[in-house]
Amino acid sequence: MASHRLIQYLGKTYGLDVSEAIYDVLNVYYFVDGHSLNDHPRLAQVVADALSNLFAKRAMPAPTSKELLDFLSSQQGRKEIQAATAALQQLGIHSIPKFIIEGQTVVDGAALPDVFVQVFREIEERGTIAGGPLFREILGVSTETIARASHHRQCDV
Repeated sequence: MASHRLIQYLGKTYGLDVSEAIYDVLNVYYFVDGHSLNDHPRLAQVVADALSNLFAKRAMPAPTSKELLDFLSSQQGRKEIQAATAALQQLGIHSIPKFIIEGQTVVDGAALPDVFVQVFREIEERGTIAGGPLFREILGVSTETIARASHHRQCDV
């Protein structure tokens, strides 16, 4: 719960590029280094250190470990994560990786490429996307944050 709340908070506050970078840090922290995601002081320090490096390129200060620990000690974001968990259960998702396309089509991460191609060809034939970000409203992520996205790419159109 703590790490999910923290990732959600960082994405809403600083952008999806920040939350995705920290998600990568936490994957190593948990899966490689074997640390607990519910050890609030250690989690706050590790994330603050990573954010300090990440924010060195920005014109704004990174949150301190104390600020992150204060957040983790609060209940902020708990209801949103619980609602997102309930939505995943309603979709029948109990493991990862899964891809949710158009907010409704669930494709297993281990699916063959042909499955993905078929889904995207159907969207292409329709010429429109039938749904949007499923968890935007549940997690309280602003439309502006979604519009900024997490990956910046240049399109030659």
